[in-house]
Amino acid sequence: MKITIAGQNGSGKSTVAKFLAKKFKLKHYSAGDLRGQIAMKMGITIDELNRLGEKEFWTDKIIDEYQRELGKKEDNFVIDGRLSFYFIPDSIKIFLRVDPQVGAERIFKNPRPDEEKKNSAAEIKKMITERYKRDIARYKKYYHVNIEDLSNYDIIIDTTKLSEKEVGEAIIKAIKKIQKDF
Repeated sequence: MKITIAGQNGSGKSTVAKFLAKKFKLKHYSAGDLRGQIAMKMGITIDELNRLGEKEFWTDKIIDEYQRELGKKEDNFVIDGRLSFYFIPDSIKIFLRVDPQVGAERIFKNPRPDEEKKNSAAEIKKMITERYKRDIARYKKYYHVNIEDLSNYDIIIDTTKLSEKEVGEAIIKAIKKIQKDF
């Protein structure tokens, strides 16, 4: 089983991917973690890498090729990444939505890399809103794909008022229904 998870900042993509990987005994990969490793090797932040990516296609191409190859070589994994559904078309495609304020509060409570450590959830909300808009524009420019077009996905869940377990259980139920329908 191949599962791809896309979504908005703070929607729980990585958390849910890890939950599903454990539940289904699958490997877990993260496109965001791979981008983070590239940025660290270059001595820059993720935001700096993303801004560079608005002008330099190679910053995305490395991750894109990795995902394409992963989809061809492996059959049992979960990957969280905004474009994973696009590069692994034979996956179960999940999109997680979240109210931007709730997403910002989640990120504020569980800080990630240094560029996300801000003084308030309001600062994080501003940062992630700007980043998300830039990412959407970059994906449209390079791939002609709108990640917010929900017709790209098999399962769409709003995580705003749900716990990690509730989101995971809703996804498991939806996956079982999809598999039964085939």
